[in-house]
Amino acid sequence: MLALDALPIKTFVIERQALIAKALHSFLNENPMIRVVGDASSVRLEDLQRTRPDMIVFGLDNAMLDVTEALALARSVCPNVRFCVLSSFANAEVMQRSIASGADGFVVKDISPSELEAAFRILAAGSSYVDPRVAGGMLKRRYEASAGSAIGDLTTREADILRLIASGLANKEIGAKLQLSEKTIKNYVSRILAKLNVSARTQAAVYAIRAGFV
Repeated sequence: MLALDALPIKTFVIERQALIAKALHSFLNENPMIRVVGDASSVRLEDLQRTRPDMIVFGLDNAMLDVTEALALARSVCPNVRFCVLSSFANAEVMQRSIASGADGFVVKDISPSELEAAFRILAAGSSYVDPRVAGGMLKRRYEASAGSAIGDLTTREADILRLIASGLANKEIGAKLQLSEKTIKNYVSRILAKLNVSARTQAAVYAIRAGFV
């Protein structure tokens, strides 16, 4: 976890296409909460040893690219680095495979600057983040298939709240969106955690993603 008062976030960009890498480098550096410390076409130990980033932005333009291998290599040098996949694909299966490989975040490359900043803040604080456009699309398709699992025990309202948790929203934000009090949302979250047999909302979010629910 990176303390938010320790900003800017030292960020390293991994992108195979050199022109896109430089453009992304320049774009991210315009954000005061981010300081890009380097970019490369692949994960290289010498780069990470030299720069010691807090965050790696991993450009994914090939759905078959091995995120697992890249992430393992990165964490062999920087065990606490946050790893965010920046994907060309608004595809639930690619997202699920990335999160299952251990990525902390998954965003689609057409994300807005303000949404990207929000995603980075969530990741820097130690939570997971999944682009809600991808997570939300998968929710409806997978809900019936999950009926035999612990997730299948959730009520419709609990399922809605779990989706919003996985999108990175806090209880107050969920309450505002669903027009419910923060205390009511807190009670719902407690029931969701109990049904999923987890102790933290971040674990619930990861559970939901890995189970294919979001």
